[in-house]
Amino acid sequence: MSVLEMKVPSPGESITEVEIATWLVKDGDYVEKDQPIAEVDSDKATLELPAEESGIITLKAEEGDVVQVGQVVCLIDMDAAKPAGSAAPAAEAPKQEEAPKAAEPAKQEAPKPAAQPVAAAATQTYATGAPSPAAKKILDEKGIDASQVSGSGRDGRISKSDAELAAVPALGGNPISATGSRSTTTTKLSVLRRKIAQRLVSVKNETAMLTTFNEVDMSEIFRLRKQYKEEFAQKHGVGLGFMSFFTKAVTRALQLYPDVNASIDGDFKINYDFCDISIAVSGPKGLMVPVLRNAENMSFQSVEANIKDLAIKVRDGKITVDEMTGGTFTITNGGTFGSMMSTPIINPPQSAILGMHNIIQRPVAVDGQVVIRPMMYVAMSYDHRIIDGKESVGFLVAVKEAIDNPVAILMGGDERKGLGL
Repeated sequence: MSVLEMKVPSPGESITEVEIATWLVKDGDYVEKDQPIAEVDSDKATLELPAEESGIITLKAEEGDVVQVGQVVCLIDMDAAKPAGSAAPAAEAPKQEEAPKAAEPAKQEAPKPAAQPVAAAATQTYATGAPSPAAKKILDEKGIDASQVSGSGRDGRISKSDAELAAVPALGGNPISATGSRSTTTTKLSVLRRKIAQRLVSVKNETAMLTTFNEVDMSEIFRLRKQYKEEFAQKHGVGLGFMSFFTKAVTRALQLYPDVNASIDGDFKINYDFCDISIAVSGPKGLMVPVLRNAENMSFQSVEANIKDLAIKVRDGKITVDEMTGGTFTITNGGTFGSMMSTPIINPPQSAILGMHNIIQRPVAVDGQVVIRPMMYVAMSYDHRIIDGKESVGFLVAVKEAIDNPVAILMGGDERKGLGL
């Protein structure tokens, strides 16, 4: 019998272990070569694991297991014939056994919350439905009649927690007590989510992070998109979005203020003569930051095409670690979720990040007149250890100038040529 041992491949140089996030097949299924059989989480991305050969699969790891790179996670019997119908339900039995096990802790733990009231009842007796002294004090302070509160203790006694949860009646209504579901669900965080959490905490603890704000007028970008969106899409095969304008504005500003395009390595500062822009993209497993390499040399259509390609890879779980490594500056757009203002957190080891927000029609003063314009607040968080206030403010002003007047600053005065039309 020819059996293939499938081992965990290395997603990248610095990654030594991954977590089995989801098996896409069951034990005993017949799989085809290159068929995705599992999703694995590393500390940087969620990746698909394809079958290396066709045959009957035997799983050697459970969902949630952390396995080392090079470890065997499944076997594939390559001599097995493909069944005419669906695979035998060999994996059904383990699932039936696991269900009662998962339910047992809940049954054992259920009586525990009642332990304290029962013990208290042994030393002091209360009338049915009467509040304990601590509960009575809380109810008196809230001005709630004990007769209107349902007790969860022995014989309906009102406990301290019942009193704390009781709500003051609104507009003469009845008080509300805890009568609904009180269940909780505990889920283990994925490797990716745990790593993101560690990185965010380390940024807050290890950098001197400050945020500066400004606002940009999106009128000209709105005009350009409305006037050229169909022609641009027809010629280049991609839409003309906001990100290309902001990416071009950022790469220009990075060249004007090179310390923003730098990072700290111990006692040394590293300046980069290229602009690798990380674009924050929300994926099924969390926030991913694929990188546009040498974005300073990209045209509007090239930026849009690359962002579309990377976003599709993130959505489909096909983004690689290499495609998310090595950025020098990050752009994140909370406006897609409705955020009006935020303080984005730096993406280490970078030293700055630009946050975009939602666009709101607001009254602004232009040439002494109040007019309605589509305005967006922008925020730049930066590491004050290597970026001074002057550079951070100057950088954000440079971004604002380019967004307010993209034709003159980003397109050399020729909007059609600048858009590649």
